[in-house]
Amino acid sequence: MITPRPEAETAEVKEQFRIRYQSLLGERYDEFLKYSLAYIKKSIRVNTLKADVSDVRHRLEMQGFRMQEIPWCREGFKVKGERTDLGNLDEHFLGYFYVQEAASMMPAEVLQPEPGELVLDMCASPGSKTTQMAAMMENSGLLIANDVTGIRMKPLGLNLQRNGIFNVVSTLMRGQQFGRLDAKFDRVLVDAPCSGTGTIRRNPETLKIWNPGMIKRLSRTQKTLIESGFKALKTGGRLVYSTCSLEPEEDEEVVDSLLKRHPDAVIEKIPLEVKKSAAVLEFEGKKYSEDVGECLRVWPQDNDTEGFFVARIRKASP
Repeated sequence: MITPRPEAETAEVKEQFRIRYQSLLGERYDEFLKYSLAYIKKSIRVNTLKADVSDVRHRLEMQGFRMQEIPWCREGFKVKGERTDLGNLDEHFLGYFYVQEAASMMPAEVLQPEPGELVLDMCASPGSKTTQMAAMMENSGLLIANDVTGIRMKPLGLNLQRNGIFNVVSTLMRGQQFGRLDAKFDRVLVDAPCSGTGTIRRNPETLKIWNPGMIKRLSRTQKTLIESGFKALKTGGRLVYSTCSLEPEEDEEVVDSLLKRHPDAVIEKIPLEVKKSAAVLEFEGKKYSEDVGECLRVWPQDNDTEGFFVARIRKASP
């Protein structure tokens, strides 16, 4: 059961947005809009570097919270209850858990970084996926957490410190530069800056600022970031490209552009326990590779989460 936001009945949807999303969703458009204009359930991910999953669950249940397991993340829970102040709990201050939207946990689960590896998080701030990957790596190996502006480094640094992480080096540079360096990574996460159309239920203002011109500009940037991330991979390494956008130009088209430029880029199936929708293989006259069909496209109504897009790509031997 979802709870509509107060502004749901009066929300203005731009005509171009309506036409575009009706073409993408057909009869599912009304359901998409209903979920997009509803409150989203709080969710957390237990930080296994500092706490045990069962212990944190018990602690929160003793404080009146109801915990629902998230199928695609063993450490993740949707949290229900009269209280909503998860960020004020002692367990949060101590770094026992991270408040993180359920769909946001998917990219790291798909990438599956392992202890001892060299991993790049190209667009890391504020650190939800960085801290998740550091825990998966058991604080070993080396995780480069990069972002492009100094102001974004502050929340990243605070979250790394609160979560007890010490296998991370933070860097401040354009993600496009990594593809020019000699360093080659076992795994790369490109959680690209995007229009955020999957996050309308968390930020309804997204509907107001949406425009086709913004989508095209972002798509150009995203193509340069995924290109850089792929070049920074070792042969046999894996890259995950993800966005919280539902725009084909920011999702399937970006992946398709990489496949066309790099014959050694191989799309892999994503074995994640999640309800998903079909990837978009044709949009506004553009046809994408059938391999793009292996990508994970999640609409808000699929799992009662934010919308998300995830692709996993292996760098094969030339």
